[in-house]
Amino acid sequence: MANVRIGMLPGGRPGPAATIAYLDSYMNVSGGPVSKLMKFYNVDPDHLLVVHDELDLAEHDLRLKRGGGEGGHNGLKSISQMIGTRDYNRLRVGVGRPPGRMDPAAFVLADFPKKDLDEWAVTVREAVEAVEDVVTLGFAEAQKKLHTK
Repeated sequence: MANVRIGMLPGGRPGPAATIAYLDSYMNVSGGPVSKLMKFYNVDPDHLLVVHDELDLAEHDLRLKRGGGEGGHNGLKSISQMIGTRDYNRLRVGVGRPPGRMDPAAFVLADFPKKDLDEWAVTVREAVEAVEDVVTLGFAEAQKKLHTK
């Protein structure tokens, strides 16, 4: 976890404050830690941004979404249950569908093939930019910017 300032304001002042947390447990039990962090920092769901994998998007596609269902994603179900709402912000990172009859859980837990790491590094940089835009521009403007690329 890190407390950071994102971007720069006019005059070179540091941008808005944000707390970035990376869970070291399985996503399907992430609701507890997310809920505890939100309570500790007094964050309401409108200021939560969950970055997660998305089987229903093509590899490397990024989409910002506010609220909605969990689409079978156990991590989102856990978060929604523990914070008491589905109305929070999400950055969906497309990972595509598993090949053949591969189990989706095994697919999302597998390491990326080495040959694809450079392309995933670009996707991660774009995701970081989208997170920065949410913090500095606001959700609606960041969504507009990302979705009109």
